[in-house]
Amino acid sequence: MLTSRRLVVVSKLLGFIAALVLLVHMGAVLFSSRNNSSSHGIYTGWGSAFSNFGKYGGNAQGLNEYSPQGVKPVKAALVALIRNDDLYGMRQAIRELEDRWNHKYNYPYIFLNDKPFTSEFKQGIRDLTKAQVQFGILEPGTWGYPSWIDQEKAKKERETADYIKGHSESYRFMCRFQSGFVHKHPLLLDLEFYWRIEPDVHYYCDIDYDPFLYMKKNELKYGWNIAPDEYEPTVRTLWNTTKDFMQKNPQMIAKKNLLDWVSNPDGTYTKCHFWSNFEIVDLSLYRSPQYQAFFDHLDKAGGFFYERWGDAPIHSLAVAMFLQKSQVHYFDDIGYYHPAMSHCPKGSKTSGKCVCDPEKGWSNDFGCAKRWRSVS
Repeated sequence: MLTSRRLVVVSKLLGFIAALVLLVHMGAVLFSSRNNSSSHGIYTGWGSAFSNFGKYGGNAQGLNEYSPQGVKPVKAALVALIRNDDLYGMRQAIRELEDRWNHKYNYPYIFLNDKPFTSEFKQGIRDLTKAQVQFGILEPGTWGYPSWIDQEKAKKERETADYIKGHSESYRFMCRFQSGFVHKHPLLLDLEFYWRIEPDVHYYCDIDYDPFLYMKKNELKYGWNIAPDEYEPTVRTLWNTTKDFMQKNPQMIAKKNLLDWVSNPDGTYTKCHFWSNFEIVDLSLYRSPQYQAFFDHLDKAGGFFYERWGDAPIHSLAVAMFLQKSQVHYFDDIGYYHPAMSHCPKGSKTSGKCVCDPEKGWSNDFGCAKRWRSVS
């Protein structure tokens, strides 16, 4: 009896020691993974096990590629030009992006501002994501008036404008920056692609793949989601200025271009454009010599200030001139809302991974979207 009791005691003691050793080992592994800057550890091990499941990264070689510090399969980021007082609207958009998509992929965020970001803004953004976040201020000369602009003439346009944002000076600065300088900012120089994001928008659908990787693998240059026509008073001379550029630089225009989308048979401007508040772009497009020449031509003409040329029609005209349709992608599976317009994939009211009402997501019925489908 005594021997039996001793065996029970010894057995319990050995079991306790084994459990203690296991706990110490697990603690060491967790500590190592938490403090290892190369992200090797238990997280990497789990990533290998999950790599074959689409919902954990789809085409990735392993979950570690999409860990916060992991090397991504594409050099890409989500980029916003934003003001400090737009924090709430930006947090709302990021919360949805993280829930719908980026919590699995952890692509970095880049925020740009013409003024220094407040500590409150920075913390408010970092609270929402494990991904890397960078904050930058605009470089001199990229925000404001270039030297050749007649500021009195520009002021008169603002004072007499009867269109949205017509009285805003800063909105014109923004359009010029987004048209000619965002891709040149130092924080974007190493990127291959960017996804432009904005405050006060909604993302209706789970996105179970990597749009950056999809575009890179399929050699796509420009991705869009909503395509309305521009309000004519804001672009009164943009098309004629663009035609002048094409006449002077015919060698820059792609042979199988998309000019039929922006030009009617009689040569007039359709005013069709991709709404650039949502765009996913191979930045080699904006860095190309032909795009730089086009922007310089427009910038010298002064239409950013003497009218109210937006970056959306300018980007769209560049796409139409310099790309083929096979290089442009309609992200019709991404449900998206920007104040005043939205896109909702068909069937989303009753099934699938989108929660929106297609009857209220009417951008798919825009004439420009229909025209896009008919362009060869």
